[in-house]
Amino acid sequence: MDIQAEKIRLIEWFAGLNDTKTLSEFISLKKKKEVDWWDEISAEERKEIEEGLRQADNGELIPHEEVMSKYKKWL
Repeated sequence: MDIQAEKIRLIEWFAGLNDTKTLSEFISLKKKKEVDWWDEISAEERKEIEEGLRQADNGELIPHEEVMSKYKKWL
């Protein structure tokens, strides 16, 4: 099976589809297959992101230029 050719045939068929029930079924399938990146990261990573958001909300920010200057040797 040529996967690219199958995708094109499916896209062509889908583009001409006018059946709302079938479209709704495809939308439901797509939503079931989608993975939220938040659910894929570790608890530690989520905690770090939440801490960063809390700091930003509290105005505890460092200017971009300062960060780039400090870490330029690694970039």
